[in-house]
Amino acid sequence: MPPRDIRTIVVCEAQVPFVRGGAEFHVRELVDQLRLRGYEAELVSLPYKWYPKEELLNHAAAWRLLDLSESNGRPIDLAIGTKFPTYFARHPNKVAWVIHQYRAAYDLCGTPYSDFEHVEADVGLRQRLVDLDRQMLGSCRRIYSNARNTADRLEAFNGLRAEPLYHPPRLAGRLLAGPYGDYVLSVGRLETVKRADLAVEALRHIDPGIRLLIAGDGTQRDAVAQLAEDAGVADRVTLLGTVGDDELVDLYREALAVIYAPYDEDYGYVTLEAFLAARPVITAHDAGGVLEFVEADVSGLVCVPEAEAIGDAVNRLGANRALAAELGAAGRTVAERITWEGVVEKLVGG
Repeated sequence: MPPRDIRTIVVCEAQVPFVRGGAEFHVRELVDQLRLRGYEAELVSLPYKWYPKEELLNHAAAWRLLDLSESNGRPIDLAIGTKFPTYFARHPNKVAWVIHQYRAAYDLCGTPYSDFEHVEADVGLRQRLVDLDRQMLGSCRRIYSNARNTADRLEAFNGLRAEPLYHPPRLAGRLLAGPYGDYVLSVGRLETVKRADLAVEALRHIDPGIRLLIAGDGTQRDAVAQLAEDAGVADRVTLLGTVGDDELVDLYREALAVIYAPYDEDYGYVTLEAFLAARPVITAHDAGGVLEFVEADVSGLVCVPEAEAIGDAVNRLGANRALAAELGAAGRTVAERITWEGVVEKLVGG
């Protein structure tokens, strides 16, 4: 279907009630960007639950039952699937912009970040999910991903090729550079795979004059607080919980650096937010998609995923704020090249 015939678009979202993270911001911003360009765009959401594991197939079936080809007798021209299992919905002109699949059944299987193990009880369900993903994504007219890391996983596990489409972070137009202050910032959901614990443990190796501020909430909040107590650094750690946009912009503006070292992240909008505030990013060599933007000693510092190494990186910037400014400026140049224009053009027009 040529772009000139596309006016009505639905963007599909699997929404965990009461949770707002990168994926949720991602789909809402896409709807806004489509509307800004004159399309009639709506967000279609279904609640999502991934436990116990058998629920995954139920949610996949729920999305497959949806016929999104029309509404109130009026045709819907395009459906855009995002996170698993939204791309299971039925539509004759369906495009996938894969934020991520259900990674616990893929590359995270057998790691501390997944409840799937390489045991007989999990093998059948895992294979079923892989086969369904291959079939449902294969039914899409085009497949895009939010990063190269995501595309590589699709090809490795499902034999499907996707074109990466990078998008600006939600706060792109508001982030400003300020002085390089006396704290490092961690932003994101407090879940095991995000590894906020590395930043907390790193404080034991960081100059006592530098604090850690953590913006975000999640299932690991109590564990992170307890870790700070156990490590003897609780007086230097502030758990801010979920913060508003104005506060987050302020936090980025005066941070010395942003510590963002998740395990094999797909995209990581935190990286680009930090860059647009001219903050250097300290990350790990196994952080996945973060490394598509952070170049070691050019726009940030890349370490082994160990507390002492991250602490050493923070101390290096604390002792040389000119270096922090140099790395931050390089990151900002990278982030400013990423716009919504190409994303919308690809998703709508192919």
